[in-house]
Amino acid sequence: MIGLGILIALIVLIVAVGGWLMLTYNGLVRLRNLVEEAWSGIDVQLKRRANLIPNLIETVKGYMTHERELLEKVTELRSKAMKAEKVGEKAQLEGALSRSLANIMAVAEGYPDLKANQNFLDLQGQLAKIEDEIQLARRYHNGTVRNLNIKIESFPSNIVANMFHFTKAEFFEIEDAADREVPKVKF
Repeated sequence: MIGLGILIALIVLIVAVGGWLMLTYNGLVRLRNLVEEAWSGIDVQLKRRANLIPNLIETVKGYMTHERELLEKVTELRSKAMKAEKVGEKAQLEGALSRSLANIMAVAEGYPDLKANQNFLDLQGQLAKIEDEIQLARRYHNGTVRNLNIKIESFPSNIVANMFHFTKAEFFEIEDAADREVPKVKF
């Protein structure tokens, strides 16, 4: 009888460990998919902003004849940001793009005719809304990254994460504290 008790205990232990492995693995997969979904949300908002930039450039081009270099820089950064694939690289380029867009808005203050242009005002409003959406998407993404990274690094789930080669995800961070602010848009 003692042999049967040990066999039952061993079977229960194997089932318990197997169940824990399955639950932990599925939890890691769920978190990884949430990170990918969150990145997709950021990517959608960044594409919306990128699609708005040519209209903004075209609208201000006629007014800002002396700021051609600034407009070219925005166009170049937009192109590079759209091609970037790694989260860190994309974050760096998007931060530079945000700074350049803020510079355009600041320079626009010196052009009363531009500030009165309805198309420019509409584009400013759309840009402000998109910047808010990017900020919300960034927060969600970073929250899901945090949860995945905690699970990957915490014991005992780190054992399963290492067995199945789960890797930490990158935060979508802004390096310059001034970039954390939404560009000021005045109507």
